[in-house]
Amino acid sequence: MKKRLISTLVLASMVAILAVGCNNSSNDSQEATKEKTDVKAEQVDTKKVFVTPEWVQSVIDGNQPESKNYEILEVSWGTYKDSPTYTKGHIPGAIHVDTSSVESEPIWNISDPKVVEKNMLDLGITKDKTVILYGSDISAVSRVAQAYLWAGVDNVKVLDGGYEAWEKAGYPVETTIEEATPAKDFGTKVPANPDYIMSIDTVQEKLKNDPNFRLVSIRSKEEFDGKTSGYTYIDRAGEPKGAVWGHAGSDPYNMQDYLHEDGTVITADEMQKLWTGSDISKDNELSFYCGTGWRASVPWLIAYDAGWNNMSVYDGGWNEWQMDEKLPVQVGDPNGGNVQYTTVDKLPTDKAAKK
Repeated sequence: MKKRLISTLVLASMVAILAVGCNNSSNDSQEATKEKTDVKAEQVDTKKVFVTPEWVQSVIDGNQPESKNYEILEVSWGTYKDSPTYTKGHIPGAIHVDTSSVESEPIWNISDPKVVEKNMLDLGITKDKTVILYGSDISAVSRVAQAYLWAGVDNVKVLDGGYEAWEKAGYPVETTIEEATPAKDFGTKVPANPDYIMSIDTVQEKLKNDPNFRLVSIRSKEEFDGKTSGYTYIDRAGEPKGAVWGHAGSDPYNMQDYLHEDGTVITADEMQKLWTGSDISKDNELSFYCGTGWRASVPWLIAYDAGWNNMSVYDGGWNEWQMDEKLPVQVGDPNGGNVQYTTVDKLPTDKAAKK
């Protein structure tokens, strides 16, 4: 009887162990997978922005020089609760970052340098820390990446293809809400690279006096042609007089012209082909803009990644331009011959995008 009881207890224990094993949380099994990975990838240059999932995992696994001092950030607007993916799964160790940590209303320009610096320090970001960014929206990710490079972070990386590429590669994910360890000293004066951002005053001056300057609109064709502002909170539509079209996507919320079908960004050579017929060359001084700065950061990063010089983002974009009633505007595409020139104050105020 005693032996039978012991056997029964042993059998029950084995069943319980198997049940626990079968019902482990995905987090536990993912952590186990994480412990087993030992991915190696080629080293990349400091100014190389777009990196593969393999490279990111090799950093996590301690197989890169960057492994000693890095931070992984998932980028989206709002808190981690507003993120479309963070609570469902993210790269192990990734901390969520709000795009509002680098920009502010009402124009949505890059915030005061002291504000940006404080927000970076709160996230543990310093000049010498490698910052690896990713997210579901390449425009949001690029906005933060460009702001960090402007601020002075030496080594900023973007996971090419975003979280979807990470999942396809089969690397571990977790659902733990990660918290940052704040830093005390950024390591240099912010911004260390002020020329990466161009002011509206400089844009006006260059449009008037610099024949080598190109103000490149990274907006949909409907926005560029003045059919819609592209935004629910912007009533007027048009473009700064002298702007050239650099493509974007079908609406303000995508950048499909700058992405391959798998979600990775196009190359600098492919970007130049995209601009065929728009009188844009890497030999020009280029300043990219959109509505409020997100989309414009994508081609800027591609250019930076390729080692191009003399590139900037006109931070204020159309939103800031249309706030000054005296500024010159074009409505329509000058290349197509169907264009009207006017000033902001004469534009109709019924061009806000529908909700």
